[in-house]
Amino acid sequence: MSSLEINSSSFNQETKLPSSPPLVEDSACEPLGEDLNEVEENSKDVIKFTSEKLSIDEVSQLVISPLCGAVSLFVGTTRNNFEGKKVISLEYEAYLPMAENEIRKICSDIRQKWPVKHIAVFHRLGSVPVSEASIIIAVSSAHRAESLQAVSYAIDTLKAKVPIWKKLRV
Repeated sequence: MSSLEINSSSFNQETKLPSSPPLVEDSACEPLGEDLNEVEENSKDVIKFTSEKLSIDEVSQLVISPLCGAVSLFVGTTRNNFEGKKVISLEYEAYLPMAENEIRKICSDIRQKWPVKHIAVFHRLGSVPVSEASIIIAVSSAHRAESLQAVSYAIDTLKAKVPIWKKLRV
């Protein structure tokens, strides 16, 4: 993990900050005016199933946008116990064509409900040891409320509708 150092000598006390732009409601990370470096970016949904270890950094980087002020993440990990039993790992299987289609529907539903910019859903298949991520969901939006609600909806709906099965190795 990286650390951040702030050197107070790097701040100029003479610097004047520009006045804040007016608030804009219901923007899905859209620029406030044409003078913001003319940033335009198409929304994207990234869905991936893999047997490889998931990277939180990789998934979060996929949804970062200069048009957005929020990135919300859900990271589901394997815990070391279930109903009093010691868990070694979880084994995941999926019916991939249907699973991908269902996740695309979830992304579409999210876009109907909230003004979000990018959505990424990565799910691990095969064996997932204790403390490793089995799923990472990331959503970017102009404001935190929308991305937080979208991430919560995504994981709840995925667990209810997507044909992914897990088996405990105890």
